[in-house]
Amino acid sequence: MKIHELPGNPGNRQQRKRVGRGEGSGHGKTSGRGSKGAQSRSGYKRKHGFEGGQMPLHRRLPKRGFKNPFRVEYQEVNVGQLEGRFESGATVTFELLLGCRLISKQGAPVKILGNGELKTQLTVEADAFTAGALKKIEAVGGSAVAREKNASAGE
Repeated sequence: MKIHELPGNPGNRQQRKRVGRGEGSGHGKTSGRGSKGAQSRSGYKRKHGFEGGQMPLHRRLPKRGFKNPFRVEYQEVNVGQLEGRFESGATVTFELLLGCRLISKQGAPVKILGNGELKTQLTVEADAFTAGALKKIEAVGGSAVAREKNASAGE
């Protein structure tokens, strides 16, 4: 048996529906589109979310809340996360935090929070610090340095 001698699957091939070819074909006159209305016209496309004239869901639901376009989303790092990852006297920079996977977004600003214990003396560079974080960093003899604004753009 050769590949061209293989029998096809029964019912595998259907002829395409040829519409608008007279009443005797069964698909004449309106060509299966019903009568009148937008759906019977050529070029008709249903609008996204259209529910047949019923008030669509996105208009039935109430509008809620407000999204501030000027909100600054900080990447947060706790003081306790710095402990044990850096040796005493080290300068903790944005690049080092990325390398340790304490932060993940390249351009987003970093804020140091005060959760956890810090026993290592560190110089920490970040965009913002909480009062508790400043207190804990300075209590062990470290220092907190604010990053320049253009550095947070992710150059």
